[in-house]
Amino acid sequence: MLIRLKGARVIDPGKIDGFKDIIISNGVIDAVVEPSEADQMLLDILSKAEEPCGIAEQPFGITDQACTPIEKPCDSSNHKQHDTSTAEPYDMRTDQSKPCGYNKKAFTKEDITEIDLTGMVVVPGLIDLHVHLREPGYEYKETIETGLKAAAKGGFVAVCPMPNSSPVNDNSSITAFMVSRAKELGGSQLYPVGSITRGSKGEALCEYGDMQKAGMVAISDDGRPVENARVMRRAMEYAKGMGLPVISHCEDIDLARDGSMNEGVVATKLGIKGIPNVAESTIVMRDIALAELTGATLHIAHVSCEESVDAIRHGKKRGIRVTAETAPHYFTLTDEAVARYDTNAKMNPPLRSERDRQAIIEGLADGTIDVIATDHAPHSLLEKDIEFDRAAFGIVGLETSLGLSLKLVHDETLSLEQLIEKMSKNPATLLGIDNDLKPGNRADITVIDMDAFWSVNPRTFFSKSKNTPFAGFNLRGEVYMTMIEGKIAYQRQDGGSEIEEIS
Repeated sequence: MLIRLKGARVIDPGKIDGFKDIIISNGVIDAVVEPSEADQMLLDILSKAEEPCGIAEQPFGITDQACTPIEKPCDSSNHKQHDTSTAEPYDMRTDQSKPCGYNKKAFTKEDITEIDLTGMVVVPGLIDLHVHLREPGYEYKETIETGLKAAAKGGFVAVCPMPNSSPVNDNSSITAFMVSRAKELGGSQLYPVGSITRGSKGEALCEYGDMQKAGMVAISDDGRPVENARVMRRAMEYAKGMGLPVISHCEDIDLARDGSMNEGVVATKLGIKGIPNVAESTIVMRDIALAELTGATLHIAHVSCEESVDAIRHGKKRGIRVTAETAPHYFTLTDEAVARYDTNAKMNPPLRSERDRQAIIEGLADGTIDVIATDHAPHSLLEKDIEFDRAAFGIVGLETSLGLSLKLVHDETLSLEQLIEKMSKNPATLLGIDNDLKPGNRADITVIDMDAFWSVNPRTFFSKSKNTPFAGFNLRGEVYMTMIEGKIAYQRQDGGSEIEEIS
């Protein structure tokens, strides 16, 4: 099966920005070319489909398993298999190797699918560095299956679940289970984040080597901070030697104790105990200092306040290996969203003041904040439909993240290229993934309808949980299609672009 994505503007920041066609076979990108060149390629493939071995060129990465021998025998030593593990990208236009013979039915018109994406934007698949999928242990809130479906609907080809499941992902068995379950389901990729300490208790370090072999990509005690600076230092030293990023949940437990929202005027009016900015920023400063000491790669999770942005900016200027993320709720809402005791606006760190919101936006614009993540935190009504101070922290975010983030583009705060860097390219870089739209790479692609207007309706979420403060928000721009390894994992079903057979 060959797939042609046509008619769209293709953006791969710093590499491609123009109207290109993408040819895909066997889950791999074979070419990103001008439409006229794609036309000629497909005509050549169809015209050469009946040619015997030794005459036809290798068609779009077809391997031995896909070739059907014909009457004339061939020298298999002339056959070059498409190996996506090689450093050099494969491009069928320059491959002169000869394939084994293949049946004339190998490539007929019915084998070539065209997807017309006129008016859409095609980008490298989005990657969410920070989600909570709740499995194992809290499957009544979310499962790996429902979480990955929500991810695909949100345009995410890969997600990184935090370790605060039950049991905690603090050993290779749990890591392997999560990876295996995701592979069994198909769809969005799952890259587990392992716990820094056993049980996320902030004491003994986990066996990072075993967990890394099982598929772990980073370490974090997210949901809780590592309170002991000595333990955090040792974790960074070990992580550096293994090439693992350290994702820090920055919170001074004593300063935040018993708080339920941002400390400020709104909290005072509501009579709710607040959490000061300094509860976050002091640990941000501590961990940046530890990163400077150890040389580790530090990633600051869910940045919410001005002081943290300033500390990260200063650390970057000093050459410290620190990156940072924020989430859409921190640049969209303020603590005023809590005014009616709405537990769906309760998260940790909490929604801050307008001054903090503007600082987050400035940090995104000047590159201080590298990544937009969701901090997708599903909860059931059992944890949310109760008194505010007893309600759980967290909101779902996978299915609203892109729509909310595109407002930054429509407001001209960020260019579309900058947004794609923060939601795709920068997360990929941190994880060591090459997700360029180029021949030889997996066809993990997000297709965006920039001008689609839609209203957030939690009842339509694929996520098991519906705890969002954005119900009823009118947004501009949404995911039209998510393609993972050349397969459509999600496609909007309410009109728009069509899928058709080549004619």
